[in-house]
Amino acid sequence: MLVSSNLSLPPWLQALLTEKFFNACVIHEGARKNEKNIFCLDCCISICPHCLSPHGSHRLLQIRRYVYNDVLRVDDAQKLFDSAFVQSYTTNSAKVIFLNQRPLTRPVNIRGNICSRCDRGLQFPYLFCSISCKVDHILRTEGVSGLSSFLYDCKFLPLSEPRSDDGLMTPVSVLEPAASSKTSSSSGGDGGVACRALACTATTEIVRKKRSSLTNSCRTMFPRDTVISTILMNRRKKAPNRAPLY
Repeated sequence: MLVSSNLSLPPWLQALLTEKFFNACVIHEGARKNEKNIFCLDCCISICPHCLSPHGSHRLLQIRRYVYNDVLRVDDAQKLFDSAFVQSYTTNSAKVIFLNQRPLTRPVNIRGNICSRCDRGLQFPYLFCSISCKVDHILRTEGVSGLSSFLYDCKFLPLSEPRSDDGLMTPVSVLEPAASSKTSSSSGGDGGVACRALACTATTEIVRKKRSSLTNSCRTMFPRDTVISTILMNRRKKAPNRAPLY
């Protein structure tokens, strides 16, 4: 990484660009989904989802993976620093940018738009392949004073979405609360979720009735006995044509 030895960066940015994410959490070693994919800007450390309780009021940043590298969502990155002219990519319907420079596995000869720091091929009009490349370019061309226009003053940064499965809603996660809401609705509680469950059940029953009615109509139009008798009649041999007697 280009800025790993630079001590002129803010502590949280220095830690963000040097931290190793997605390693197993030592504190919650035996727990499921214990990858350290959350960065706490106030403590300058990476944590796993099970470590969130002491950091509830801190600024938290969700780290994601794309082609085996650490990335940030553009919406999250724009709250912390100016990500203009950094190459973005789309994954899971969200735009992301790389945190650090990706290693080049083989030498390439590109005669087009390239990164201003590491010569990686880019699309037009991007100038940097990652946040670290842009930070390194600012430090080399403008010095520490150039960071004032690059960094934003972010006082509040909660996690942008649920922590499990990247916020994707599944049929199981939608219907599970409905089963526990039936009791609350019968005792005078909020039965909105239970109503949704009943609506889903009613829809299922309608589909089943349509299928059964369609099957019965097919059976009525083509009775089984009629079909069998037709097949047997077609299989019967016709009367033999005998040769004339002379």
